Amino acid sequence: MSKTAKSAAAAPADFEAGVVELETLIGALEAGQLPLEEALAAYQRGQQLLKFCEGKLANAEQQLKILEGEQLKPFNPEAQ
Repeated sequence: MSKTAKSAAAAPADFEAGVVELETLIGALEAGQLPLEEALAAYQRGQQLLKFCEGKLANAEQQLKILEGEQLKPFNPEAQ
């Protein structure tokens, strides 16, 4: 099993880890040195990472918008 296939199964630990992995994949794809199958797997993993990072950013943005009085109320995405 290739390194790309192994990493496809696991979600990143956090937003920053997702961004680092996504940047690494983009660099590998832009270099144009990956065989077709690995390039396709890297592209698919990149899509997963992009969704993950966009979700984290959306949650952070939503949390910043939830104000109760003068205090920030913790955002719980599972409660919605």
